[in-house]
Amino acid sequence: MKITFGTLYLIPTTLGTTQIPDVLPQKVREIIMICNHFIVENEKTARHFIKKICPEKMQSQLQLFLLNKHTSVQEFATFLQPCLEGFSMGIISEVGCPAIADPGADIVALAHQKHIKVEPLVGPSSIILALMASGLNGQNFAFNGYLPIDKNERKMVLKKLEQKARGENQAQLFIETPYRNDKLLQDMLHFLPNEMKICVATDITLPTEFIKTQKISEWKNEKIELHKRPTIFIIGY
Repeated sequence: MKITFGTLYLIPTTLGTTQIPDVLPQKVREIIMICNHFIVENEKTARHFIKKICPEKMQSQLQLFLLNKHTSVQEFATFLQPCLEGFSMGIISEVGCPAIADPGADIVALAHQKHIKVEPLVGPSSIILALMASGLNGQNFAFNGYLPIDKNERKMVLKKLEQKARGENQAQLFIETPYRNDKLLQDMLHFLPNEMKICVATDITLPTEFIKTQKISEWKNEKIELHKRPTIFIIGY
């Protein structure tokens, strides 16, 4: 008898200490309840999330596969074995949505190669939420990940992104390690033209959420504290 493959679910999490019902629909809980196999970045936080959203689920039933910077490409194929045996499983993000500025894309690509159904679940993406609230071009945008740490390299990249934003009317999104947020903002104020707009979107969905878009000339007259606060930066015209 031919085995019907399980489904690979892409399971979002909260962006911080936000209450689960505020940002995650009931279906996320329902899917976690039917799955016992999960691909996760950190076992401790994944178990904590599963317990929080499904307190009645037995932790001893869980089989977790670790996907992080130490995971070898050779291990990827073994992660999907439960799906090939007919069991549905999930990829759980550490923060936000799997495979979007988050590990998981390689596993999703492998699932497609093996003809395993992939189903994304609704949840908060700081990138999309920031763009929605920015007032910058939501029809044409690019996410650039992390910018270089070296000051000269960062200056060159910022100049290139400014040219794209100006020439193509393309909003440019990027992030930084939270403890370097303030330095990145200062570099933008120094290297980019005064008429350019910057959106700073920090602590998205949290009680301390702050989202503001204004010209660089206006940002130069304002002091904000972004140290160790998860932040999305967007530049555009």
